[in-house]
Amino acid sequence: MEWFTDLFSNCQQWLFETAVQPLVYGIGLGGYVEDAFAATGWLLVGLIQIAVLIAVIGPLQRWRPAEPVVDRRAIRTDVLYTLIHRLGLFRLGMFFLLQPLFDDGLGLLRGAGWGTLHLDELWPGVTDVPWVALVMYLIVLDFVEYLIHRGQHRFDWWWGLHSLHHSQRQMTMWSDNRNHLLDDILHDTIIVLVAQLIGVAPGQFIAIVAFTQLTQSLQHANLRIGFGAIGERLWISPRFHRVHHAIGIGHESPIVPKTRAAGPPQGAAAPSGGSAAHEVASVGVKLGGHNFGVLLPWWDMLFRTVNFEPHYDPTGIRDQVEPDAQGRLRDYGRGFWSQQWRGLRRMVGRG
Repeated sequence: MEWFTDLFSNCQQWLFETAVQPLVYGIGLGGYVEDAFAATGWLLVGLIQIAVLIAVIGPLQRWRPAEPVVDRRAIRTDVLYTLIHRLGLFRLGMFFLLQPLFDDGLGLLRGAGWGTLHLDELWPGVTDVPWVALVMYLIVLDFVEYLIHRGQHRFDWWWGLHSLHHSQRQMTMWSDNRNHLLDDILHDTIIVLVAQLIGVAPGQFIAIVAFTQLTQSLQHANLRIGFGAIGERLWISPRFHRVHHAIGIGHESPIVPKTRAAGPPQGAAAPSGGSAAHEVASVGVKLGGHNFGVLLPWWDMLFRTVNFEPHYDPTGIRDQVEPDAQGRLRDYGRGFWSQQWRGLRRMVGRG
């Protein structure tokens, strides 16, 4: 652990002195040097993650794909999302726009008596074993991630944003960061506040976030791999998470209208492989689904939202492929800005 920490610190220092510090002074932001050094750590983590994506997960996708690649343009858009997040551009925007609000909010909480808990100090000896404390915080934050994810699928306005993530029908290792920016702001705000209140150290927080992001990239990969009957109950696999993204299985349940006759809308083609009853059931959807866990399947097992069936189904959202009562399909956008704008419209109910 110490060897790895020292290596990372040396690389961070070199990257900062070589590239980041000259840039900060060059654009007249010398007062932010300390913040820039911390940001260099996130930049280094992102560069490492992208290297792992290209060198390890990419070859795995080509070796055993879950489905053929037929829409490379959609993948390129996801690559843009990944670069924005992993190279720190999103965090940079968060710092300049929201950091003062974070500081004020935490100050109010601590002034009201909500001090930092420091979970690792509740059990004697844990602070002397860094990796034990790290695992403990990882489990707690993973439970918070599960609750956030349930909220994204529970509330209509939040689903209006989060549905952008699920609208990718060509899911790959680049799809993890395909999110609405407002959705990411809400998610990161909750995670940062919880991490601060339970006492996660900055170095531990970076390690937890980096590990979680890289694991999620693997989970979203176009990869036909599961972890077996036992492994699936210990850690979330690409197969497990693909069920969550599967059309009509992982994140939505059908609403069956009582007054409408069976059959597709007039003038609309029947979905491939769909029965008449299936077409009727797909007129609308209600939020729900399975496999909301981010790292650990334990929370899905505990709250009975788990689905261990060995599916490798097409991904997306039902209303992208099956017409509504008026024969319309929902368009979630192709490019970055189109997707962001349509997400805002869905959030306010005008999508």
